[in-house]
Amino acid sequence: MPELILYTNPMSRGRIARWMLEEVGEPYEARILSFGPPMKTPEYLAVNPMGKVPSLVHGETVVTEVGAICAYLADAFPDAGLAPSAASPERGAYYRWLFFAAGPLEAAVTNTSLGWHDPERSGMLGYGSMVQVLDLLETHLGDGRAFAVGDAFGAVDVLLGSQLGFGLRFGTIEARPAFEAYVERVTGRPAAVRAGTTDDALLAEAQAGSEA
Repeated sequence: MPELILYTNPMSRGRIARWMLEEVGEPYEARILSFGPPMKTPEYLAVNPMGKVPSLVHGETVVTEVGAICAYLADAFPDAGLAPSAASPERGAYYRWLFFAAGPLEAAVTNTSLGWHDPERSGMLGYGSMVQVLDLLETHLGDGRAFAVGDAFGAVDVLLGSQLGFGLRFGTIEARPAFEAYVERVTGRPAAVRAGTTDDALLAEAQAGSEA
């Protein structure tokens, strides 16, 4: 089977990709890149011309953008059960919330955090407003729903759970009971704990090295 290689950094969205790989359960190699010149070498730019992480290499296949990495891994390893089948009625909802997390949620959080959102011009934005995004998510997740789609955990929960978790931790997403309960539920999974523990250790090691 082709080797899985993850290019990542413990202070990046690569944390999401590592969690997804842990959920898949296949062996993989993580190559840690520091920000700056190491991500701009000709060798790495051949993998990801954007010069950023994460990037996933699987044999001859290269996947960048963390949402795409989650979707790719779910389909490449169907035995992990991380995506509804293509013929399932839940496949549409799976796509909906996967792309909602990768698009409207991330854009709304980023723009609001940077002060780029003009309420009077919300019609120009694909997500409308931060309030609309969060209200929709609260309604969806607060209706006695264990996971984003159906009754089964999936790739969409890795992406959505990570983004909500980051937002709650750093104060870029308003703390609401539905969000807190959902994040606690999905990030308590063994794969999430393993991934987080690994990246936290790498981060601590890097910080210790910079202080030495």
